[in-house]
Amino acid sequence: MTRGTVAEASPTKFSSVPEADRRIWVDLKYRDDLPVLNSLSLISKPSKKIHMDMSELRLICSGRRTKTVSPLGMGEIAVVQTKHKENEWVEAREALQLKLGGTVVCRAA
Repeated sequence: MTRGTVAEASPTKFSSVPEADRRIWVDLKYRDDLPVLNSLSLISKPSKKIHMDMSELRLICSGRRTKTVSPLGMGEIAVVQTKHKENEWVEAREALQLKLGGTVVCRAA
């Protein structure tokens, strides 16, 4: 997963383009001709954003439920959007290491 523009995956150009032209690029990975990514589900919606601080992120990463979000399973990740410019889009466990909270956007397995 990397940040980029409509035209290309380029983290350096991500900050310099208008917000409408910003994109998240995801490369699909295969192992033994089977897709590694089996499911992707939205957690936050435009009408209902789910914000979590570090303690709530720690709960879902360690296998406990919080708010309306069920815990992450084995091999599952959650994508968090933070207000930190350098680390705006991170995985939930990485957000914990960086001591950042934010909006939990989606989960993938």
